Amino acid sequence: MVHRTVPPTQGLRRRSDRPGKEISHADGKSGPASLKAGPREWLGLFVLTLPTLLLALDATVLNLAVPHISADLKPSSAELLWSIDIYGFMIAGFLVTMGTLGDRIGRRKLLMIGALGFGLASVLAAKATSPEMLIAARALLGITGATLMPSTLALISNMFKDPKQRGVAISVWVTCFSVGVAVGPVLGGAFLEWFWWGSVFLLAVPVMVVLLVATPLLIPEYKDAEAGRIDLASVVLSLVTVLPAIYGIKRMAEQGTDAQAVVTLLAGVVFGVLFVLRQRELADPLLDLRLFANRAFTTALLVLLLGLGLMGGLYLFITQYLQLVEGLSPIRAGLWLLPAAGALIVASSLTPAIAGKVGPGYVVGGALFLSVLGYALIGLVDSTDGLPLLVTGFVLIYTGISPMMVLGTDLVVGSAPPERAGSAAAMSETAMEFGIALGIAGLGSVVTAVYRDEIGEALPPGLAESAAETARDTLAGADAVSDSLGAQVLEQAREAFTNGMNLASGIAGVIVAVTAVAAMVLLRHVPAGGAEDAGADEGPVEGTGPFR
Repeated sequence: MVHRTVPPTQGLRRRSDRPGKEISHADGKSGPASLKAGPREWLGLFVLTLPTLLLALDATVLNLAVPHISADLKPSSAELLWSIDIYGFMIAGFLVTMGTLGDRIGRRKLLMIGALGFGLASVLAAKATSPEMLIAARALLGITGATLMPSTLALISNMFKDPKQRGVAISVWVTCFSVGVAVGPVLGGAFLEWFWWGSVFLLAVPVMVVLLVATPLLIPEYKDAEAGRIDLASVVLSLVTVLPAIYGIKRMAEQGTDAQAVVTLLAGVVFGVLFVLRQRELADPLLDLRLFANRAFTTALLVLLLGLGLMGGLYLFITQYLQLVEGLSPIRAGLWLLPAAGALIVASSLTPAIAGKVGPGYVVGGALFLSVLGYALIGLVDSTDGLPLLVTGFVLIYTGISPMMVLGTDLVVGSAPPERAGSAAAMSETAMEFGIALGIAGLGSVVTAVYRDEIGEALPPGLAESAAETARDTLAGADAVSDSLGAQVLEQAREAFTNGMNLASGIAGVIVAVTAVAAMVLLRHVPAGGAEDAGADEGPVEGTGPFR
């Protein structure tokens, strides 16, 4: 394939410079269609929410199954860690490639290929007889899972061309993700009580069967008829950018800032620079950098990265607090998280109506300030009777991030021309993945530093070095050697962990407050009612949304 340098005024504009130009549909016809979606599109939306619901479930259930997997497959600590992490690594690494691949071969086609692969990989994971087999199955789940989210989001943007209807559709999409997060721990815990650990993976199979049957009937095909071939060098560069970066960030969260974490993170940055340079040279780039010229697109990505990242980082420690400080079982911990998930669902449903009257920037910023109050409440939680305050704070956080998820995603997808919807959707998902990894690493470092500083002074003299090292490592470690520590020291360990969580929550609240102000300022030009005029005159890209 011959590559050529594209002048700044060309690139995406060349595909959209003819009046009435539309991307190719399944029947081969092209041309402007009515903006309003009909019953078929709304039924199709239900089908497109199924993968979203499933991926949210799949992201939570494995953590509950870890003790059962350890007892059955007897993995080493490294193998167990890889069986958990490889799924997220593969999703993050392949999102950009899969989003752009869907633009080229057809988003419906890629969705169905991914659904079939995800179902088969789920069966493979459920039947795993060794740690290596489970890791391989989880890797396949990640690769195929990376096809699902950008495909569904891109198809929604094409099926719902009216900005208000698109906002409602994305709200439903986000709501279903929230439902998956809410019921995941409860449903997974129930399956683990009734069946063997592999049953949690089989939850995906009936969902994928319904998706494969219903998609050809309800979902039209969309693809960029003028797209060139995918540049394989860009695919490789994207993988060696994202995978080392995510690994380095996660290692910093788990092991601290050691040489391996720094080297892998720097390697990701170097390959990222090479990736960007190559994209600037290609006529059909894997990721078109001109999208970032639009202020609404870039701001929405940053808000999603920071807002979801901080929430995701704190979520990890909230679940640990519920189980290790409050002593709740996984099912009971999941039930205590339901009020927050319910608030997220309600807020997601109300967001489009509110945004129709108030500018998205003010809705997102105002809601984030509400979540700041939630972070402040969690900063006041103690280790003895903090459950009501913690649940209240988490409800406020989830309520506050909901408009950000709905409107931020809408702005990202709505700011892209139709032939780049898959790529834009993939960028939205990638920002979320990076944000959560950064949130866990950053807030995790705070919690770990406070915990180790305070618990070190509380350990009794004469304690075996192995037990002392385990107790100093994490609260889970202290709980595991509680017989050696005694009740009083274990209580001090819980207090040390809670103090670390308090500080991390306070830091997150400050960052979210700054993010809220930035959202109000940088998105103030976006009118009430949607993203359709979000970036007019801001970039060279034409198409739908702000580039019409």
